[in-house]
Amino acid sequence: MTITGAAIVAGVVGAPVAHSLSPFLHGRWIAAARLDAAYVPFACPPERFAAFVNGLRGGTIAGLNVTAPFKRAALALADSASADARAAGSANLLLFHADGRIEARSTDGHGVLAALARRAPQLAPAHRAAVILGAGGAAAAAAAALAGAGWQVRLVARTPDAARALAATTGAALHAWDDCPAALAGAALLINAVPGDPGITAPPGIAALDMTYTGHETPFLARATGPLVHGTDMLIAQAAPSFEAFYGVPPPPIDQREAAIALLRARQAAGDG
Repeated sequence: MTITGAAIVAGVVGAPVAHSLSPFLHGRWIAAARLDAAYVPFACPPERFAAFVNGLRGGTIAGLNVTAPFKRAALALADSASADARAAGSANLLLFHADGRIEARSTDGHGVLAALARRAPQLAPAHRAAVILGAGGAAAAAAAALAGAGWQVRLVARTPDAARALAATTGAALHAWDDCPAALAGAALLINAVPGDPGITAPPGIAALDMTYTGHETPFLARATGPLVHGTDMLIAQAAPSFEAFYGVPPPPIDQREAAIALLRARQAAGDG
């Protein structure tokens, strides 16, 4: 497709952002839908994030997906926020309106629930416990969504202050990092919401979800023996509502999962070589 001067532009911002699969996913959807549109990555220095976002007021671009470390700051910069974003205390989606307003939304929680429904449908939330490792923006979105869906949420975090605030807003139980075995007692789901390998292994049989998707088969998931939910599944699920918010049409029904996995494996092979 040829991009014209009337193209709808959106993107993703992070520090770093080169690893993001979002341009790949949105680009495939744009091509399949034959839209006059573009989706681009923005690498923003952390100290310039507020200036960058405020400079886009007025609809210069349709919106941004927001990744680490900016999700909490994105919510603070917005003029209005969805209930999901307020519950999570963070935003991974900013929409820029023509009147200058910035609207914040969170689709991370939707991504967690949709990925679980697709990859581990046997997990019913009633009276089940989910353990989340971490207390950042992604963990906050997961905690809010799971609690809202009826899960008993337990947070295990290295940073007590952030974890206390998150526990207070979501009703989750709080555990110190060294207390992880106690948190996992009787749990049906363990979610890794910290970057990289947390060094914790899911007990035999319980489902494991890694919100990190680098390499697809992460060390955290490789050690698990129960149902596996990859970060790739969550990423695609949370990207779909962003695409519709940016471009006004639902994403076309193409197979994103296998294409994304193939790209991640190719990246991993190139890095290993």
